[in-house]
Amino acid sequence: MRRLPRLRQLALRSTLSDGTTIDDRDKALAPTATDGTTAFRHRRLEVFNEPPHPAYVVWELTLRCDQGCRHCGSRAGVARPAELSVAEVVDVARQLADLGAREVVLIGGEAYLHEGLLPVVRTLSEAKVVCSLVTGGFGITQELAAAMAAAGMKMASVSVDGLAETHDLMRVPGSFVGATQALGRLKNAGMGTGVNTNLNRLNRHDLEGIYGYLRDQGVSGWQVQITVPLGRAADRPDMMLQPWDLIELLPRIAALKRRAFDDGVLVMPGNNLGYFGPEEALLRSLTVDGRDHFCGCFAGRLVLGIQSDGAIKGCLSLPGDSYIGGNVREQPLAEIWDQSAKLGFTRRLTVDQLWGFCRECPFGETCLGGCSFAAHAVLGRPGNNPFCHYRARHFDQLGQRERLVLQSPASGAPMDHGLYRIVLEARDAPDPSARLDRAGAINRPG
Repeated sequence: MRRLPRLRQLALRSTLSDGTTIDDRDKALAPTATDGTTAFRHRRLEVFNEPPHPAYVVWELTLRCDQGCRHCGSRAGVARPAELSVAEVVDVARQLADLGAREVVLIGGEAYLHEGLLPVVRTLSEAKVVCSLVTGGFGITQELAAAMAAAGMKMASVSVDGLAETHDLMRVPGSFVGATQALGRLKNAGMGTGVNTNLNRLNRHDLEGIYGYLRDQGVSGWQVQITVPLGRAADRPDMMLQPWDLIELLPRIAALKRRAFDDGVLVMPGNNLGYFGPEEALLRSLTVDGRDHFCGCFAGRLVLGIQSDGAIKGCLSLPGDSYIGGNVREQPLAEIWDQSAKLGFTRRLTVDQLWGFCRECPFGETCLGGCSFAAHAVLGRPGNNPFCHYRARHFDQLGQRERLVLQSPASGAPMDHGLYRIVLEARDAPDPSARLDRAGAINRPG
């Protein structure tokens, strides 16, 4: 495989440390009321010194949802069969505290549609575990916000996936107003507020406008990540960013992050965005001169995902059932964590298990193929991730680009995915999705 010129490789490496920190989360952002940096600092782990434990947990309390978003990976809407009861979720919360969980992020569907929300928050708070929420915000009243705060919830992040027109197109009419009202109600209740955004070809042109909006709302943090073709997003392949889109997108995010430091807003990438371009250290760090960088997927090492039916994964976003390590109805959580090979697959991951471009990449031993669920969602297994800034720049300098072409569609189940093949083509080849039909791209069945 041809590499970037040596001087460029050294320039990229010189922006990075050999550091051992990682923003150990997969989907959620929920900064404190006064300082977004503080919210992320307690998530920072000495990843090469920490023994495996579920430090950061993303928990789907229910699959019930009041929006049915067009890009929802879990195809949320109705509850899963046999979701955990109130008594069962409280017991799981106690088990998480016993295992040393540092933060538990409650999601759905919509977590507030499960009757166990407030008991879980109280149980975690009493055990000194940080409890936060990711929500579309549609059903958050002032009374609910106050009740969550009184139960001990300190932080909440509201999903904003574009300015009003785009956001409502991706979600439901009126949802942008609902998200805005939720931010105000959560803040009025004394909770810290943040925003999380899924980036794709429908909303990438709203990026700077979204930042202006969230800054005006007084939030302290913003997580940006790419829409991965899972679930309903898998039914809409024209929405998906192509790998070469990162060449234009990442510098824009980096420029906004520089602005955001001056505005008191912390911008952070999700684990499926970036990887070793010139902006890597800036994007991953808590300070403008930081030297952090991506250190690999920590699903099942420091991260845990819980489905609403009690199924346990190393990361809630990992597709399908093949990553389920057990169920809390059948085994204690500690036993699943300690014994399940499916859950703990990253504990044994080495560069020898990478394939394709990632196997020969000079950052392979550090990155280990990037985000596992993003790679699996397009190519059917982890270890070769085309959503990589370094990789896109590599091919761009050769006058080439990689295009993902759908070969087989998703089945229609939660967290399902199709299969793509990679086409290596000239950098200036025609782009079949360049003139995106917004309505056609979004209004597919699913």
